[in-house]
Amino acid sequence: MDKEIKKSISKDEIKEFEQLKFEGSIYCINSDKDLIKYLPIIKKIKILGFDTETKPNFVKGEANQNKVSLLQLASSEEAFLVRLQNISMKKELFQVLGNKRIKKIGLAIRDDLKALRKLKDFTPNNFVDLQEYVDQFGIEDKSLRKITAIVLNMRLSKAQRLSNWENEELQESQKIYAATDAWVCVKIYNKLRLKI
Repeated sequence: MDKEIKKSISKDEIKEFEQLKFEGSIYCINSDKDLIKYLPIIKKIKILGFDTETKPNFVKGEANQNKVSLLQLASSEEAFLVRLQNISMKKELFQVLGNKRIKKIGLAIRDDLKALRKLKDFTPNNFVDLQEYVDQFGIEDKSLRKITAIVLNMRLSKAQRLSNWENEELQESQKIYAATDAWVCVKIYNKLRLKI
């Protein structure tokens, strides 16, 4: 029998856990040609982890905010990192985010969706926000790092969060970080789903 799910967890407890890292296949989508290749594969996945990354800006105010740079979609085995500044086929890409048959799992998704809709308007469908989903399990901590620790007993690194997501080439550490952030949402959702 599974042990009781904790309501919260301390930073010291998290430090004791092994670091979680996505070890599946990572596909970097750098062009419309890449998107045409991978979009049929993405459309067949029933549950996708979802996240975005934006180049950090240390100047306050909405006018100074950068556009979202990267869209991450992941299954249990594959992660697709879409370099949005290189993609003109946003309508075709965002049809995935509006598809009612594909469940998208993310965390604090409202701001991500708002940023994406500034690039090309679409109607989001079938999204699950883990911050709300974990309420039914009594989990009070709402950060992805803490939810990961509570549900999976693993430590999620946030070391690359403030890196430059608009670099011409993403570093391997950025790719792994970005893939892990989307993939872990599916992993958490699937584990909790078994407890309902």
